[in-house]
Amino acid sequence: MTSHKTAQTMKPATAAKKLGVYLQATPAEFQEGAVSRTELNALQTDPPAWLVELRRTGPHPRPVVAAKLGISIAGLARGGVTEPLTTEQIEALRDEKPEWLEKERATQAEVRKETARIKERNAERAAQSGDQQSGDQQSGDQ
Repeated sequence: MTSHKTAQTMKPATAAKKLGVYLQATPAEFQEGAVSRTELNALQTDPPAWLVELRRTGPHPRPVVAAKLGISIAGLARGGVTEPLTTEQIEALRDEKPEWLEKERATQAEVRKETARIKERNAERAAQSGDQQSGDQQSGDQ
């Protein structure tokens, strides 16, 4: 008996998410069929013209919009942005600098700062814990 490997496939929505594109803006043939891992890798390494254009101009899904604006996805929702935006619309928002966007950027900066502080604190604790353990082993070796 020989086992035949079947290609792993994913739904178009999953593939679009991995590619960072808005599914409804992709070609119909992409939306309608399953995407294999091999096909996904090919799309990532040698993207077709439609994918290059979609990544460049949009419309972009919320995670991409949030990243381009420097805020969280929740911040987008709080700002009333619930639809995908084009690159042009994102740039217009950046230029307008609405109050909600400035507030969300400040919030995101604080979150990043706090995350870095916690990471540093945990690294220090781990280093101290490692020092104590090696000290305990040295005293036990004597």
